[in-house]
Amino acid sequence: MMTEEEVVLERPADNTPPEELYKELIRAIRAYHPSDDLTMIEKAYQVAKEQHKDQKRKSGEPYIIHPLCVAIILADLQMDKETIAAGLLHDVVEDTGMTLDEITKEFNPDVALLVDGVTKLTQLNLNTDKVEMQAENLRKMFVSMAKDIRVIIIKLADRLHNLRTLEYQTPAKQKEKARESLEIYSPLAERLGISKIKIEMDDLSLKYLEPDIYYDLAAKVNLKKEAREARIRNIVSEVSKHIKESGIDAEISGRVKHFFSIYRKMVNQNKTIDQIYDLFAIRIIVETVRDCYAALGVIHKMYTPIPGRFKDYIAMPKPNMYQSLHTTVIGSDGVPFEIQIRTFEMHRTAEFGIAAHWKYKESGGSKEKASEQEDVKMNWLHEILEWQKDESDSKEFMNMVKSDLNLFNENVFCFTPTGDVKNLPAGSCPIDFAYAIHSAVGNKMVGAKVNDKLVPVTYQLKNGDRVDIITSQNSRGPSRDWLKICKSTQAKNKINQWFKREQKDENIERGKDLLTNYAKSKGYTLSELTKPEYVESVIRRYSYTDWESMLASVGRGGLKESQVIAKLIELKHKSDEANVSDEDILHNIEGMTKKPEVIRKSKSGIVVKGIHDLAVRYAKCCSPVPGDEIVGFVTRGRGITIHRTDCINMMNLPEDEKARLIEAEWQSDNAQETYATELEIFTTNRVGLLVDVSKVLTDANIDIKSLTSRVGKNEKATITVSFDIHNKEELSSLVSKLRKISGVIDIERAQG
Repeated sequence: MMTEEEVVLERPADNTPPEELYKELIRAIRAYHPSDDLTMIEKAYQVAKEQHKDQKRKSGEPYIIHPLCVAIILADLQMDKETIAAGLLHDVVEDTGMTLDEITKEFNPDVALLVDGVTKLTQLNLNTDKVEMQAENLRKMFVSMAKDIRVIIIKLADRLHNLRTLEYQTPAKQKEKARESLEIYSPLAERLGISKIKIEMDDLSLKYLEPDIYYDLAAKVNLKKEAREARIRNIVSEVSKHIKESGIDAEISGRVKHFFSIYRKMVNQNKTIDQIYDLFAIRIIVETVRDCYAALGVIHKMYTPIPGRFKDYIAMPKPNMYQSLHTTVIGSDGVPFEIQIRTFEMHRTAEFGIAAHWKYKESGGSKEKASEQEDVKMNWLHEILEWQKDESDSKEFMNMVKSDLNLFNENVFCFTPTGDVKNLPAGSCPIDFAYAIHSAVGNKMVGAKVNDKLVPVTYQLKNGDRVDIITSQNSRGPSRDWLKICKSTQAKNKINQWFKREQKDENIERGKDLLTNYAKSKGYTLSELTKPEYVESVIRRYSYTDWESMLASVGRGGLKESQVIAKLIELKHKSDEANVSDEDILHNIEGMTKKPEVIRKSKSGIVVKGIHDLAVRYAKCCSPVPGDEIVGFVTRGRGITIHRTDCINMMNLPEDEKARLIEAEWQSDNAQETYATELEIFTTNRVGLLVDVSKVLTDANIDIKSLTSRVGKNEKATITVSFDIHNKEELSSLVSKLRKISGVIDIERAQG
């Protein structure tokens, strides 16, 4: 019997040497791998070890430990050899010099595809505050998943190990990763049915998002650990006796619910931990479905079941194909507890989810063909991919995806008149049911019967309701009020699609009128603001597919006309300024050979020949200071920019742009002026390095504007420091002092 706090993926001990981790990986594979051929795994380990040999993690451990731990998680999920090999290699393309072509050559296209998919997912930032960027990143993630679902399984394993080692990150990064995991990756793991990953991910995210709550909860759960374990042992013993007497072969265990589950129950029910009685559950695993229901009969004969707390997920599986019987009963001591009953196959699906479809076969290790169950599990992903085609508004798409992931936990099961089961979010109404059947049924719906009685469309469906949707060809279509009533993302999306399609022309005209009137109020005509280059920029800014889609969005209120016109006016002003400046400045340059040379002084300390009454600014890419040889560059709409003559941007200037270059020199009476500059200091990493650098600058009476550092793969550090300086002579003296610092390899002026 088992009384663990929670069954989670095996976690290697801290500071385990890579060789021991590799042996652990092989043991995990041997536990389910029927073949002796582990050549691909061995080769992937050796390649990854060689590629990452000079790299270390923030914890100070050799970097190879991370891909090894990811591979062990995948092996615990009993994944195929291509997935485990890709898990070992998942960082080599991003962090080393190895290419995808080399991976294809060394292994096979399947492994290369998986590594490429994980690399692209790693580069996505799902925690960005910008709605458009987050929505675009979500789109890319789902496209990658659709190509091969194993990509996201590797990414989940990667994220889980990163969460396990989050202690080495900054507090801000800890919260960022934990929140992203809880909002995106944990719901994805549940959607894929991989409870092994979801459970640990939830608890680790809670630990870093709400540390006080997490440790308080852990302390309170452990406070009565001995008494609780004794109670679990007694119940398991009692249940085992009765189940055995009934002639049912079963494996019976007890476990405490994981912390996040307890925390969510406390929040949802507004209770303290002392008021929550069903902190643990008894699990009964049997051979057949018949045995499941037989065991349920034994349990309900032994204990009093609590009404309304029985759920039959065998007859009506969850969307991720989870199956089990759940019942809450009152123990002999009067305290309630939960019992789950399932078959061994159901238990495997509950633990591994969709990962159960990729396992070794005796013949050559090829993966099994995904079954019909996998297709059911992937329906929601294909549906999301359809949404992204139909939904031009990034914010709406993002909200639909997050809503669909988060509505997953609570469900209600209802029946069609022919007995088909429809799985809907809790709180759903007949509208949700109609669209779950088909969009045509929802669009033509005029009423509904529940259990042979007419009900309003606001009626909240209950488990077991038999729903009959009444339709009419004379229906005018859905009402906008339905969007406030229905709960499922699917129904809301299909209703929105109907309005967009049916009223698109009307919304386009309305949008055009709104833009025309608002432009007029600002003193413009719409035609002068809608040049192709302006329109393209605005469409890209608000993430629409075309101009008509954006007009339709303005027409239906999804986008404010003031936002669009303000952006168009801004683009027009920039274009007008650039055109005027180009014409005037180039005319002056052409006339320089015909007129006596005129020298004007600039307040910024620059003498520019042939140009007067024009703004002068310093290029940030090379940060010139007095003493540097300089040249002026006539910019589009921003006057003259001063660059160093050795600036990379000036040296690589296209021939057609060189006509914009103009002579410039420093004036001699600006000794008190200071100029922004930036140095890059290349050095060997060591403790106290930043202190030594800042001390040299402080002793020179220089005010540091910014100072950043980054450590590379081979423990070489790059320090970037920005400050103000009077001239090149002062800068040279400073560089000379910095070069004397222990460990400094080289110093360069920054080139952006």
